[in-house]
Amino acid sequence: MLERTLIRLAESSPPRLLVVIDTEEEFDWERDFDRANTSVTAMRHLGRAQRIFDERGVIPTYVVDFPVASQDEGLAPLAEIHADGRATVGAHLHPWVTPPHEEVVDRRNSFPGNLPRRLEAAKLARLADELATRLGERPAVYKAGRYGLGPNTAAILAEQGFEVDLSASPPYDYRGEGGPDYGGFGCEPYWFGDGSLLGVPSTGAYVGWAGAAAPPLYAAAAAAPEWSRLPGVLARSGAVERLRLSPEGFAGADLERLTRHLLRRGLRVFNLSFHSPSLEPGWTPYVRSASDLGRFLDRLRRYLDLFLGELGGAAVTPLELKRRLAAAPDGGGRR
Repeated sequence: MLERTLIRLAESSPPRLLVVIDTEEEFDWERDFDRANTSVTAMRHLGRAQRIFDERGVIPTYVVDFPVASQDEGLAPLAEIHADGRATVGAHLHPWVTPPHEEVVDRRNSFPGNLPRRLEAAKLARLADELATRLGERPAVYKAGRYGLGPNTAAILAEQGFEVDLSASPPYDYRGEGGPDYGGFGCEPYWFGDGSLLGVPSTGAYVGWAGAAAPPLYAAAAAAPEWSRLPGVLARSGAVERLRLSPEGFAGADLERLTRHLLRRGLRVFNLSFHSPSLEPGWTPYVRSASDLGRFLDRLRRYLDLFLGELGGAAVTPLELKRRLAAAPDGGGRR
């Protein structure tokens, strides 16, 4: 488990929202990873989401991987938005498509934190250098591909000048593929590493009347034969659902239910995320058709309106959040 110092903001604090887009190449999520998958055609549709952000005064953070950073077709649409101050850019490490190409391409090595320290550092430096050269600004925000934090990641981030990490993904457990387990994580931001790095997890939780029994109950249902459809049965009964704050695969009602659940429990920093290829039908399991895309964008609009309107929230960038927390007398509510 990552050593961290949790930050808990006062319940009188307005809720704050990060919007994070995993900005990456297109590939078939059902197949094995392949170094040849470097197409970035979906980037031409970035404006479909950016218009929604612009209309609401939201500055999103695009965490960018190497295929996008290294190809004009990928980076040009984002470079214009970034130059206008309408977005911030961070780094997103997909090891299998980031040089140096030394490791075997397999499921375990798709989590960058599983790589040898030297190789994880070299790949991240290569990506950061590419972004610095092409955008004129070195990234200070990081999100590991596949949420793959590892035992060396914090030290590497500090050495390379990163300030905020967005990799943790509660309450998901990726050990079945050789990845990390975030089952014991909450959604609170935290200080980690040498104490100067801010971590902000993706927002996700078990919701339902099962309470503390929710994690083992959900795990048992997920392990049952597929024909039993037990996770769906539990969700319909209101016992437990595993929800993530994302318009991918979750209905608007899910996003609202998750947010209100966590607000009642004192959370004040939320992280809404999705993948850039979802902006073109056919690339992710969540957006297969034009009608899927329409529903996806509508969920995004409605959630932002809810958070910024009825819930009285405000959108912030990761670095803005870090500056605010670091300037607070108690480090933003360290505990």
